[in-house]
Amino acid sequence: MTRRPRTIIDKIWEQHVVDENSDGTSLLYIDRILLHDRSGGLALRSLRDDGREILDRRMVFGTMDHVIDTRPGRDSSTPVPAGSMFIDAFRGEAHRQNITLFDIGDERQGISHVVFPEQGIALPGTTMICADSHTPTLGALGALAWGVGVTECEHALATQTLVMRRPSSMQVLYTGIPSARVYAKDLILALIAAIGADGATGCAIEFTGPAIELLDVEARMTLCNMATEAGARSGLIAPDATLLAYLEGRPYCPSGDEWATASRMWLDLRNDPGAVFDHVVTLDAGSLAPQVTWGTSPQHSTGADSLVPDPDDTSDPSAARRALEYMALQPGTELCGLPIDAAFIGSCTNGRLSDLRLAADVVRGHHIAAGMTAIVTPGSTAVRRAAEAEGLDKVFIDAGFQWRESGCGLCFYAGGDRFTPGTRVISSTNRNFENRQGPGVRTHLASPVTVAASAIAGHIIDPRQV
Repeated sequence: MTRRPRTIIDKIWEQHVVDENSDGTSLLYIDRILLHDRSGGLALRSLRDDGREILDRRMVFGTMDHVIDTRPGRDSSTPVPAGSMFIDAFRGEAHRQNITLFDIGDERQGISHVVFPEQGIALPGTTMICADSHTPTLGALGALAWGVGVTECEHALATQTLVMRRPSSMQVLYTGIPSARVYAKDLILALIAAIGADGATGCAIEFTGPAIELLDVEARMTLCNMATEAGARSGLIAPDATLLAYLEGRPYCPSGDEWATASRMWLDLRNDPGAVFDHVVTLDAGSLAPQVTWGTSPQHSTGADSLVPDPDDTSDPSAARRALEYMALQPGTELCGLPIDAAFIGSCTNGRLSDLRLAADVVRGHHIAAGMTAIVTPGSTAVRRAAEAEGLDKVFIDAGFQWRESGCGLCFYAGGDRFTPGTRVISSTNRNFENRQGPGVRTHLASPVTVAASAIAGHIIDPRQV
């Protein structure tokens, strides 16, 4: 019997099925279990309290990122209420159960979805889980990765498996080539605006097309990172020569003869000719402008040169009206020229070295606008060190930016670091929900370049004007 043509999503899934259940779910083997300070201690402690042990601690990795302080000279204290308790609990359980932990002060420390690719822990063809919704970031390395809850983490720690329902498949095809000042962040915001925050619910997305092939691996991570903002379970990009060049020589990557074997296998991991996806979405990357959000969902995105829309012209008028009320905006307002109070560059979406280089190129020789608060938080200690070696820290500091330690920081509010109520922020992060960066804070999402240019101008600006 001839086997039907399969997608890369089919192939990775089927290679990891341990058993099929009568209810349509599968028992799936999980290659890597990734933990962080906000929930890792809970999962490990619960496992121990239940009298269970980690099945394969070689496949478990943790990092400090969510509740740690990002201010210079930090230690284990944190402005997050009870944050030190989370940090101490995670550190204690990680040491007690002998898992690899990238702790505060470790040169490998950083945001989960930045350091695990940096270290070569995320590899093509693997399945990976983390108790964080932006785990699909790792799909940029050809992995099938998704966020789970603490209970699922505990189960996987004990069994190296999870009961999962096979996701639908979605191909997102970007035709054309992006114009100047249009980046991966703009590509993904435009997609979410086109299909909605629930447009890919239950799907695993494969991003394809000439625009994707031209992206470096760090830009691909930005794209996959925000797949979850369209409701997707996972997002991935097929391995290619660009990915192999990124991976080779990283600490946890295969080496020597194993590298030669693995790289050949990874390059074969692609869609069969004639493979059919459950859903296909096509966007013309060449027609897109730099994107900025106007509301309280990533789907509330439009070109930086556009007007705030009339709620009646949106897919959910009542939600749009509430968003505009929260954001203190009126329909028909020009986004370009809208005054801002603060700018933030960082996060698992846009806190990598390439992001900081692009932003530094914009601010070099300039200074942020009067009264502006501007902060740069590198995504990892390695990114921070590399940026400092290139003098990027001095570029930002000379321009009036704060230069922070690595961590999630101002991407989300957990009771600690925050902007003040009513602050209008332009941010390179992934979520602009109400109160996301502090109670009453109004967040506009954009690429690091748009954020940097706006910080200098003192208002939202189309970076093509710079």
